[in-house]
Amino acid sequence: MKTTAEILKAHKLTDEDYVKIKDILQREPNILEIGIFSAMWSEHCSYKSSKKYLNGFPTKAAWVIQGPGENAGVIDIGDGMAAVFKMESHNHPSFIEPFQGAATGVGGILRDVFTMGARPVANLNSLRFGRVEGDDKTAKKQRYLVRGVVEGIGHYGNCMGVPTIGGETFFDECYNGNILVNAFTLGLCKSDEIFYGRAEGIGNPVIYVGSKTGRDGLGGAVMASDSFTEENKSLRPTVQVGDPFAEKLLLEACLELFKYDYIVGIQDMGAAGLTSSSFEMAGRSGSGMKLDLSRVPAREEGMTPYEFMLSESQERMLICAKKGCEDKVLEIFKKWDLDAEVIGEVTDTGVMELYFNGELAANIPVAPVSENAPILNRPIKEPEYLKDIENIPVFEAPNIQEAFEKLLAHPEIADKSWIYEQYDSMVQTNTIKAPGSLDASVIRIKENGKALSLSSDCNPRFNYIDPKGGAAAAVMESGRNVAMSGARPLAITDCLNYGNPENPEVMWQFAKGCEGIKEACLALNTPVVSGNVSLYNETEGVGVFPTPSIAMVGLNDDANKVLPSFFQKEGSAIYLLGDTNDELGGSLYLKVFSDIVKGRLPNIDYDKELKLWELVIEANKQDLLLCAKDLNVGGLAVALAKMSAVSGLGAKIDTGFKDDKLFFSESFSRAIVEVKNEKAFEELAKNIGLHVRVIGRVEGDKLIIDEKIELSVVKVQELYFDLFKKLIEQDL
Repeated sequence: MKTTAEILKAHKLTDEDYVKIKDILQREPNILEIGIFSAMWSEHCSYKSSKKYLNGFPTKAAWVIQGPGENAGVIDIGDGMAAVFKMESHNHPSFIEPFQGAATGVGGILRDVFTMGARPVANLNSLRFGRVEGDDKTAKKQRYLVRGVVEGIGHYGNCMGVPTIGGETFFDECYNGNILVNAFTLGLCKSDEIFYGRAEGIGNPVIYVGSKTGRDGLGGAVMASDSFTEENKSLRPTVQVGDPFAEKLLLEACLELFKYDYIVGIQDMGAAGLTSSSFEMAGRSGSGMKLDLSRVPAREEGMTPYEFMLSESQERMLICAKKGCEDKVLEIFKKWDLDAEVIGEVTDTGVMELYFNGELAANIPVAPVSENAPILNRPIKEPEYLKDIENIPVFEAPNIQEAFEKLLAHPEIADKSWIYEQYDSMVQTNTIKAPGSLDASVIRIKENGKALSLSSDCNPRFNYIDPKGGAAAAVMESGRNVAMSGARPLAITDCLNYGNPENPEVMWQFAKGCEGIKEACLALNTPVVSGNVSLYNETEGVGVFPTPSIAMVGLNDDANKVLPSFFQKEGSAIYLLGDTNDELGGSLYLKVFSDIVKGRLPNIDYDKELKLWELVIEANKQDLLLCAKDLNVGGLAVALAKMSAVSGLGAKIDTGFKDDKLFFSESFSRAIVEVKNEKAFEELAKNIGLHVRVIGRVEGDKLIIDEKIELSVVKVQELYFDLFKKLIEQDL
């Protein structure tokens, strides 16, 4: 028999937590009740370390229908249509078991979206891995993780028939012990047909639907709320196993159900399974519930109430139906060959009463568990490393041609077709800009002839050298990518990945990151409508760089006016928009050629950023542009090379830069555009107040920059397209 101290330790509960639990219950808790409090008060479910800093996020705008607090955020996209979207992490499971961890991450975010009544129409993913170059154990492990994660994402999304239309992949040693797998889904529905995760109405039936419950994923939410050590690195039982074919049936059954007025609310069983779904649905409505756990469909024999409540088996939903509609709901799910059982009813007691085989197994007030979890005020302290962060040591700069070629072939820059070709990006036939076409991805909205532009971005090096500015820069970058497609950025979802919150320096990074997101979203008028926090991304005391992944969604009023991001026509003028400064802090150039992440963050100017967006969006409306591409990692030289590689067209460029390093500067608020009507474009830029200048033309079969960089288009394509696949597959 385990002692109370051992039980609390296994459930990641403190002595202080235990005192609070006893105070809430007015008695000693049983093991089921301890498990429920443990899951709901875990970092993953309660946001107890982060909520303090999330509360100030800007979440409202005229186009926001639903902000944070539901399964996903919702924005109005006109003509009675709404876009529903969210981003989630599945970091810890993907490190332990890359295929299933990544696959079930995709499954979970899909359910978050279709439980709101929306059909998923697009997926993105934001992936961070450790060092993949070399023949040592670490590099081989990271390549194995890349292969497994990509296969898992592709398998689940492809089986579901939802296109994966874009994303980003980043490599750094800081992720050697903790990879990051962030998944994004966007769905569409009618703006007056949105469903919420609520359970209300005394006597209304509570219905379990989907796959049967097994023991997989037990303790998943608690596992994701702890750092990795040698002892817990291989916790395979805590990783869920997904079935995309069952999820496809669940999707179609739910969408059929939503056509009728049968239900009050619906919630995905995600982290903490039946526990989180039941407590959250009741908590949002101030209701109680009576549930009979012996009626929950079981996949394994001899399951206990603890296992039923805390299993994270996939492809399951909890529904609050209208009284008298039970049979109609059950009929729909059984038609789709899914389990469906009435397992309880809504009460007005504000208490969760759990029965098993006729006996009361748990009796817990709902609000203290779901709505009033502890909010921690953890100590914060500015990291020691920042005291010397701006001092870049002298290093020997490489030959500019050599630097250009090495950066172009770097795993962070090189084309990721090996990844995205494993994803079906064209299913549903709405994809306008697919993976590999640079910058934002775009889908057509068939119902109204508009288009949605999506981009996921974050530069962890920027966040390391300046946690506040780096987070703001991620918002700017994701918005800039969307604007370069001709769409107006509207709202973000985020996935805030940080290290151990028990480390005051990590909490300082997190607090500053939240400040940066708030500042940028306010300045750029792009509210936060949903999101996720992933902490404890640390192994043996080594945490990841602060990585606040930002996914921006924007709207283009005309799907026929989506701007490409690569060269289109021989002889046309190439313009550089914005100012280029000697800003190499946190740059890839500095990382590759001096092996350091240091320096000062490039200057942030929200006014210039907005003017850049406005110029490109308006010029596109006036049909003045052929293409537009933002400048980011690798600077101007790398951006031009990508445009040349993807288009197969050469360019002759004269920047007038006095210092060779400016070719690789990562100054913000810049873009390259290919212009149709130079006079009209220059006049528009003057009126908006943005500095622009011609730097060359699309021409020939070479990329030539200032007569200092010269490479045939064929060679550019070879460096850009061919090397990543060879790198990742070298162990096979």
